[in-house]
Amino acid sequence: MITLGEYIIEKQHQFPDATGELTQLLGAIRLAAKVVNREINKAGLVDIIGATGVENVQGEVQQKLDLYANEKFKAALEARGEVCGVASEEEDEFVSFDSSRSIDSKYVVLMDPLDGSSNIDVNVSVGTIFSIYKRISPCGTPAVLEDFLQPGYRQVAAGYVVYGSSTMLVYTTGHGVHGFTCDPSLGVFYLSHENMTIPDDGVIYSINEGNYLKFPTGVKKYLKYCQEIEPETNRPYTSRYIGSLVSDFHRNLLKGGIYIYPSTASAPEGKLRLLYECNPMAFLIEQAGGKASDGFTRIMDIEPEELHQRVPFFCGSTHMVETVEGMMREYSSNERND
Repeated sequence: MITLGEYIIEKQHQFPDATGELTQLLGAIRLAAKVVNREINKAGLVDIIGATGVENVQGEVQQKLDLYANEKFKAALEARGEVCGVASEEEDEFVSFDSSRSIDSKYVVLMDPLDGSSNIDVNVSVGTIFSIYKRISPCGTPAVLEDFLQPGYRQVAAGYVVYGSSTMLVYTTGHGVHGFTCDPSLGVFYLSHENMTIPDDGVIYSINEGNYLKFPTGVKKYLKYCQEIEPETNRPYTSRYIGSLVSDFHRNLLKGGIYIYPSTASAPEGKLRLLYECNPMAFLIEQAGGKASDGFTRIMDIEPEELHQRVPFFCGSTHMVETVEGMMREYSSNERND
């Protein structure tokens, strides 16, 4: 059995200019994930569930475990000294690490430290999402905003940890998608899913249908398409929505399907964050053979303008995403003409 650390070292040859920093960085993420996983498994036994009463920059009430996970990931990344700065969904601004070692490092990390944290209270799977870029500013200087406002196609690595019936770390460095399952008796991640790929088509669609009346016409038409009876195309499809992006994404990656979080009348720019959620998931899904867009444009081609920018998100099996994109183009064009 190959451990995560062994696998990363084995694949270092894929990065001719690497000198071990990326390996150390992924090791820091692995360590923080194990610490967070331990605390999640104590939920209900110690005072770590529930809201803090404090809102983040998006106006959302932070959960206690949001802040705990944020601090643990920041501490692990800073301690290794391979990152010059971090941007987090839980921070108003990016955090620059200015120690003598960190300031010379060439990477920045963007993360959602605990996606779906409100599900902790009811024992539903949650996750961590991370994205790694090479800095733009010169090494030896503090990190700057431009280091974080990079389009997704410049990602060096991305991944997620899903804390569920088992704990898995899934990542890509642009050479396929690989999954590692944690052995809880040893606290070690072992390779369990090498070269993960998503089917070109699927029968699962994941969307919060409670917002149906607020959806764009193209999305409404696609949902009706999913529900039509047509055995030749395996319809009607199955609706599965957990409310935790990592969990929904992970299921669809393994089984085939589409995840949709569109714009709505009340959130015209969408809800999910481009930098912390959409870009890393888009990198993963493309490496697995799928597709991710905002309904019109490839997610990883979008030029970010601010740290907490939101976008609509359509992600999953290629044929399913292309079908809904076609409906989005058709009905948005009709609405403009009207």
